[in-house]
Amino acid sequence: MKIFLIGFMGSGKTTSGKRLASALKVPFFDLDHQITAETGMSIPAYFAEHGEPAFRSLEQQVLQHFAYPVDCVISTGGGTPCYFDNMEWMNANGLTVFIDMPAMALAKRLEPGKHKRPLLKDLDVDGMVKFITEKLDERLPYYNKAQVIINGVNLNTELLQAAVRNAPAK
Repeated sequence: MKIFLIGFMGSGKTTSGKRLASALKVPFFDLDHQITAETGMSIPAYFAEHGEPAFRSLEQQVLQHFAYPVDCVISTGGGTPCYFDNMEWMNANGLTVFIDMPAMALAKRLEPGKHKRPLLKDLDVDGMVKFITEKLDERLPYYNKAQVIINGVNLNTELLQAAVRNAPAK
């Protein structure tokens, strides 16, 4: 089964995804890394040169047309579920797991590496919390369509594996 991890940046999709894939003995894919490999550009560079609409279109193409193996774990970008029919497509083609975290916890995780994130680099912690809260308000209607919702605070591989194992059958 394909397992799609969704959630806000900093929620642990990539780290948790690698660990889950290892525990399940299946391949791991990071959608952003697939896009970077396909374009030869970093995500921020692609955004800067082509703009968000072009990026979101490319993201949809890579998400929906990449040759995933039958069983794998895929970490998506934070905005992936919110565009086009991506959330519906992921729900129809695998198990979606939303790693849910409060804005303050996300800000604390993101703060040390904010210089790598164009949308956050000029914000202090309070500004980051405000930005994250606003973005979460926009994205939660999409994230909440996930088949499994798990709290990302103190999330470990065993909890994630149990959530996947106990997911409702399709």
